[in-house]
This record gives sequence, C-alpha cells and structure tokens, in this order.
Amino acid sequence: MALSLKNVKRVSASQPPRVLIYAPPGLGKTTLGNEFPAPIFLQTEQGEGTGMELDTFGLLNSYTQLIEAVGALYSEEHQFQTVVLDSLDKLEPLLWAAVANDHKWDSIESPGYGKGYIAADGYWRNLIEGLNALRNDRGMGVVLLAHSAVERFDDPRTASYSRFDIRLHKRGQAIIEDEVDLIAFINFEATVKEEDQGFNRKRSHAEGGTQRFIYCEGRPSMNAKNRYGIPHKIPFKKGEGYAALSKFFPNVQQPAQTVQNEAAE
Repeated sequence: MALSLKNVKRVSASQPPRVLIYAPPGLGKTTLGNEFPAPIFLQTEQGEGTGMELDTFGLLNSYTQLIEAVGALYSEEHQFQTVVLDSLDKLEPLLWAAVANDHKWDSIESPGYGKGYIAADGYWRNLIEGLNALRNDRGMGVVLLAHSAVERFDDPRTASYSRFDIRLHKRGQAIIEDEVDLIAFINFEATVKEEDQGFNRKRSHAEGGTQRFIYCEGRPSMNAKNRYGIPHKIPFKKGEGYAALSKFFPNVQQPAQTVQNEAAE
C-alpha cells in the first residue's frame, strides 16, 4: 500500500534509556550501573567494589553464555528493570573468539585486511538486537559499561589531537554508539596551571581532581552525547548518580529520596 499523509503520526521518546558509561578504572562505573532501577548484571569482568552487592549470572566466560543470559531475561519471568553489561571491552575478546571459532580461524586477525573485524559486526548487531528486545518487549533499561582510553582523534577541521574515548575497536564502537541514547564519561575535573620557574622556564601541572563529574556532551577532549538535553556535565556523588541523570529521562518516576530532598530545598 502506498504511503500518504494519512500515515503520518506523532511519536515521542518514551522507552527506557540505552546508556553507555565509560571511565578510567575505579571511578564508579559499576557503582553507577548498580544505582539504576532493579539491575541485573551481565558480567564479563568482576568490576564490583568491596561490599557492593549485585544480582548477576556470575562471570560469563564466552559470547555464547552472554547471549544465553540475554535470552533468559527475555523468555523467563523476573522483576529486573535494567540490564547492565559490565563491560564492553572485556566482552570484545570473547566476541572475537566466537567469530574466529565459528569461521575456523586461529584468531580474528587470521583472514587479514580487517576481514575478521568486519565479520564481527554481525555478532555485535546480534547482541544489540537482543538488548533492544529486552527494552522494547520487556520494558528494561540498558546500561553498557566500558573503560576509557586516550586516543588520537583526526579532526578534518584542525590538527589531530588526543581525547578520552571508549576502549573498543572502531567498528564495534561505531555500532554501539549509533544505538545508544546517552554516552556518559566519568572523570575528575582538573585544571592545568603554569608555574614560573625562572629563567623563562615554566612548568605545567594539574590541580583539582577531587570532584567527579558525569560528562554527557561531547567536547574535543572527550567522546560523549545524549538525546535527552542533559547538560555538558553534572556532579557525580555515590548513590545519587542515577537520580541526577534520570531527571532528563522520559517517563521516569524520581526516586523517593530525591523527591523529598528537592521538596526540602
């Protein structure tokens, strides 16, 4: 049937968020993921801190196990509201191993000319389809955790420079980035100051670094984005990170403690 203007309808973003959170080690990625509503963890690493309690399938040692865990969340009854994958960069070698095994290669590099990484695209998309099914059919939010790396960025408008980026191969990273609604980077805020040492010599050093922030808009120094109108950065305090972010998510009821705090102010 041919389309006409009668087929036009108004839609709005009302589904649970799909979030990618990345940071240097130890800055609270898993902690923040555990603040999301009723989370269940798909662990390809054990990133929980001392004293942290998680609901988890345990350590998943293969791509097949990960897909099976996604399938169980889709087909079985449960009360979980958020699926948290911890972490993407620890999953990547498991995914590559599955690609090599299925194609009877010694490694992802065996076919040469980047063909192994091209073959891996389908495995990434298969995972994304499973996570989207949890979101669309089961109403679950999706949180993907990853470590950061400092990478060279070739900007066609200016000279190349370094920035914080997600520690993934560029092909897998592009697939994930296209799909998520928020890419959030956690780090300390630091300022660089110059110190005069005399004889026309200066030494630069960083100051600050006590307050953590969640950065939600891209800058030359970092990869970030969001579709929710979240400001460039918001303070990250333990136990309050999700509350700060969820103010901008559609159709999200604020945690009771946050509502009370705002009323008191």
